[in-house]
Amino acid sequence: MSKAIPRIPAWQWPDGFAAPGEHLNVAILAAHGFADYQISIPVHIWRGLKPGPAVFITGALHGDEINGTGAIREIILNPNFELDSGTLVLVPVLNIPGFERHSRYLPDRRDLNRSFPGNDSGSMASRLAHIIFSEIIGRCDYGIDIHTAAVRRTNFPNVRADLSNPEVKRLANAFGAELLVDTIGPKGAMRREACESGCPTILLEAGEVWKVEPTVVEIALRGVRNVLQELGMVAGQPEKPAFRIVAKRTKWIRAESGGFLRFHASPGDLVEKDQLLATNTSLLGQEQSTIISPMDGVILGMTTLPSVAPGDPVCHVAKLRQPIERLERTVEALDDDTLHERLRADLGSNLLIDEPNEVD
Repeated sequence: MSKAIPRIPAWQWPDGFAAPGEHLNVAILAAHGFADYQISIPVHIWRGLKPGPAVFITGALHGDEINGTGAIREIILNPNFELDSGTLVLVPVLNIPGFERHSRYLPDRRDLNRSFPGNDSGSMASRLAHIIFSEIIGRCDYGIDIHTAAVRRTNFPNVRADLSNPEVKRLANAFGAELLVDTIGPKGAMRREACESGCPTILLEAGEVWKVEPTVVEIALRGVRNVLQELGMVAGQPEKPAFRIVAKRTKWIRAESGGFLRFHASPGDLVEKDQLLATNTSLLGQEQSTIISPMDGVILGMTTLPSVAPGDPVCHVAKLRQPIERLERTVEALDDDTLHERLRADLGSNLLIDEPNEVD
């Protein structure tokens, strides 16, 4: 368990001081490269006019997951975003070495998001985690970390949070995502260690690597604004989703044999137990096997690569705890221009999806 870390005022930095209402750009020396050049994390500090909590918003903890980078840049550059109170610590890219290499991992081949809280005398990953933990998390009262799916996958937007923590649950509910996954997170993950140190933190999973997807950025911005409204830092009331699914159990459904997939569902779809999700065919189109849902659920993630080997993950399904019929009626009543429906359409546009009865 991470020890509580001393809180440093978020507006006081060695590089400068942000007075009420001011913005400040700072650089955190994070590491040294192989040629002994300095690697710094750029951070934007925004202090409201009135006292309030400090909130960090971070992207690219995995260096190739840049939807969060795009969302945070929009906050920094948006002239209509007004912060009334408290302080925002905005970090478009945490994993600078991975970002520069378009890689999830650090040059030492370690996963930064399994290295927290880190220490100042360990591996590159451990040292970088220690700096992030002390210099960013250590200055904040709450946090939002933005991720995407891993390479060759996409995720329908879902907030992952330890709902047994009342303050984490408060943030997760306020964010306004339709899908919440109730999980503490793996050991060494930033949000888990931040929560255990006394900084309630949630994580948004949405979209793909190497992209800034407009509707994903839109839901991230809406969620951030909702959380800041809940905390009294921004004027207004949080926008509630049309429905909410809270999942405690998720399952990856895997290919039984190698082949080429024909998809019959897309990210965000509600699916029933035994529903056909994909058909595995040979390269000449002959059916080899089918992939079905083992439970009533919602597709929170999918592969975007139709060629598979035995055991490859195809669909990530979150188990429903409420009757699917009620949710289906709610979703069917949504207009096509709602954010939920536009997200489903955008994420599904990267997949060739057939109705099951169209399969040869």
